[in-house]
Amino acid sequence: MSEQRDPTGMAAFSICEALLLALQERNLLPESEIVGILRDVVATHENAQGPESERKLHMATAKLINEIIIRGNLSRRL
Repeated sequence: MSEQRDPTGMAAFSICEALLLALQERNLLPESEIVGILRDVVATHENAQGPESERKLHMATAKLINEIIIRGNLSRRL
């Protein structure tokens, strides 16, 4: 699948990233809970149904989020 620049997706990611980081920095949500949220999102994408093209997009999304979890590479380390 080729990479495409998607301003909507980038905006959504940036907003969610900022919210998760703010929750952690203010000690409102521990790292383990943030990782749990991300894993729940991965499971949702991995279990998505629909046409093959949509499933491929969901699997690519799940892969990206798993990489974020493994590398801990939001803008700052979770």
